[in-house]
Amino acid sequence: MILSFFDQFMSPTHLGIPLIALALSLPWVLIPTPTNRWLNNRLLTLQGWFINRFTQQLMLPINLGGHKWAVLLTALMLLLITLNLLGLLPYTFTPTTQLSLNMGLAVPLWLATVIIGMRNQPTAALGHLLPEGTPIPLIPVLIVIETISLFIRPLALGVRLTANLTAGHLLIQLIATAAFVLLPMMPTVAILTSTVLFLLTLLEVAVAMIQAYVFVLLLSLYLQENV
Repeated sequence: MILSFFDQFMSPTHLGIPLIALALSLPWVLIPTPTNRWLNNRLLTLQGWFINRFTQQLMLPINLGGHKWAVLLTALMLLLITLNLLGLLPYTFTPTTQLSLNMGLAVPLWLATVIIGMRNQPTAALGHLLPEGTPIPLIPVLIVIETISLFIRPLALGVRLTANLTAGHLLIQLIATAAFVLLPMMPTVAILTSTVLFLLTLLEVAVAMIQAYVFVLLLSLYLQENV
């Protein structure tokens, strides 16, 4: 029983071929594509409004040089939200519960922001490692601490997304299993458990969207420091 709870996080395979690439590419098919018409339907209008508002809020504190990242960050936001929400459906696989995938997204993007900072303004980028006005005896210690915190950033990005989604999926499966087992023995308790399961599912929908937003927001903050 314990092992079966974690089977949902195993990457699906067919004839020995991993299907995670299909799981990553399929969500893009569900996103409606804009048309050349003057008037679009409500879904396209809502999608365009959401993308415009999100991009505007995300790029507001960033300098003009960082606006080149607008398309990349917006596309990443849409990808993460779609993957997280589709993973809440029954009999589906959530690629963002895999730490390897999240680190594969976090490390290159974080490294790109660091490289941009070192190339455009190396003095300011290195200045983040030593706060102004630091006493001389504390300079070596603070440089080591700030360097460690800099390299922990991509790990925190990947682990945060993985841990939140994994914990939510486990809680949903545990409570659903409890409701199913209690139904023939204690129907009243099973109904209460099902109510908790419904509320938890709504919470997980919010968590799926919030975690995607936090992932992209932190990347934009790292970009803001280096642009």
